[in-house]
Amino acid sequence: MKKIALILILFISFSACKSSKNKRVVTKKARTTKTVSKKTTPKKSNTKTATTKTVTTKSNADVASIIDYAKTFEGVKYKYGGTTKKGMDCSGLIYTSFKKEAITLPRTTHGLSTTGDWIDLKEVQEGDLLFFATKKNSRKVNHVGIVTTARIGYVEFIHASTSRGVMTSNLAERYWYLAYVQARRIL
Repeated sequence: MKKIALILILFISFSACKSSKNKRVVTKKARTTKTVSKKTTPKKSNTKTATTKTVTTKSNADVASIIDYAKTFEGVKYKYGGTTKKGMDCSGLIYTSFKKEAITLPRTTHGLSTTGDWIDLKEVQEGDLLFFATKKNSRKVNHVGIVTTARIGYVEFIHASTSRGVMTSNLAERYWYLAYVQARRIL
């Protein structure tokens, strides 16, 4: 009787400690929005069109300026936590580029991944952020880049690669296509 009880106790304790290899983790997509820059439009319908064009033009100028500034860092070596021409990491590139236009963003990739509005890859425009999971067997975001060119079926982005520093890559490249997780719009 004691042997059966002992076997039963061992069986229960081992079954309670089974591997979590097949455990399924379900996460929700973050749909939080932080106000980065507030833009107002008048409520009169007569002037709304003119104001919208002005805001769009300013936004396009901001985006172009952000991208141009990010491109000045091309060739800079990778440095974890870096934000200067001496060395830069991926989130440092985004943080520094947007900061030049007086837009304050979180400093980490994780913080950036919950900022702005989630957008579908088909709707990506210049200035949007692309997020990637580059660790093997993980979908946790750990890399980010800024879209520099966006056409149907063609997306280029600038980012800080650990192996080659700040560079421009194409989302159609197998590595980046498979690592892609989400896109977010800040402006």
